[in-house]
Amino acid sequence: MTGASVFLVEDEALIRLMLADMIEGLGHRVVAEAGNIQVGQALAQAVIFDLAVLDINIAGYSISPVAEIIDGRGLPFLFVSGYGPAGRPEAFRTRRMLHKPLLISKLGEAINSILSI
Repeated sequence: MTGASVFLVEDEALIRLMLADMIEGLGHRVVAEAGNIQVGQALAQAVIFDLAVLDINIAGYSISPVAEIIDGRGLPFLFVSGYGPAGRPEAFRTRRMLHKPLLISKLGEAINSILSI
């Protein structure tokens, strides 16, 4: 699979822009973006995507409600965080996580691994 569709949830606009640029630079496309939990939940239910990239802490709130929707749909996702693995939601402790700041090579490896590209 090349050119995967990606759903991105990140509350910091500049980081969201940087992540979107990295994703697109890797040959994928960002099909939806959210900067808060409410929009994230709505998009997680409605948008068709291959993979989600989720910041763990969205304006002080846990990404868990969004991750639960995506997981319920049987779709893959990975976490990004500047806080380390301790911040990962308990229900998703085994999910892949990348530390911010991200290297594009690490993001590419994670996407390829999760989607078996």
